[in-house]
Amino acid sequence: MKKLLDHGILIAGVLFLLTPLYLLFVSSTHEVDTLIRDGLQWLPGSQGLAAYEKALNQSLGFSGEATGWRMLFNSLVMGLGFAIGKIIVSMAAAYAIVYFRLPLASFFFWAIFTTLLLPLEVRIIPSYAVVSDLGLLNSYTGLILPLIASATATFYFRQFYKTVPDELLEAALLDNTGPVRFFIDILVPLSRTMMAAIFIIMFVVGWNQYLWPLIMTTEESYTTIVMGLKNILSTVRDSHIPPYDVAFAMIILAMLPPVLVVIIFQKWFVKGLVESEK
Repeated sequence: MKKLLDHGILIAGVLFLLTPLYLLFVSSTHEVDTLIRDGLQWLPGSQGLAAYEKALNQSLGFSGEATGWRMLFNSLVMGLGFAIGKIIVSMAAAYAIVYFRLPLASFFFWAIFTTLLLPLEVRIIPSYAVVSDLGLLNSYTGLILPLIASATATFYFRQFYKTVPDELLEAALLDNTGPVRFFIDILVPLSRTMMAAIFIIMFVVGWNQYLWPLIMTTEESYTTIVMGLKNILSTVRDSHIPPYDVAFAMIILAMLPPVLVVIIFQKWFVKGLVESEK
């Protein structure tokens, strides 16, 4: 009976989370007039997947470059750039803090960790000034490079490395293994589950970025899917009605890559967060 109750609660939770997505998907198959007149729909409409074709191929800007495919590509670049860049930098920083006898290692770690108290909005002006002075505006490098340092990921990797048995380091020293080889051949394979966990978190963070690309880019060719959603829903002016069917389709499309990443790496994600023994 208890097992049945537990499964009932889980099913109810899943239905509670999936119902809004179902309404968005079904409503995207209806005409805009129907959505404005009757609101969200529970049954599929006659429009089919036409809204998705418009969302992917129709340009939402003035230059013709801000298509759905382009925006998805830009968001994918940001998501992968954020995730991979943060993992590389954080692993290197944590490795230096844990395995090298730095005079102020603890100070440097806590200095990095306290940057969590400074959100992007607080440092947006100096960050923009630095990117502008380096000539990185309107570039993928300018979108990704200034934000790849991550105190959260550095903290997780530091705690992870502290649990690695000292015998591995001693065995590596007996084999005359250098620092780079020890890092690549031993620590990196051991960190796969933690890397997967951090990758999911950072990919979603990079994918959902809105303020940073909005400020760092002025060309429509760098518009992300989140920016495109804001633009398409901001057409309530000059007597224009927003294409809600296309907007709903874009919302579904914007959710697919993060959902796929979570599904693919979910086992490693859970294992990386709870694993304590090596």
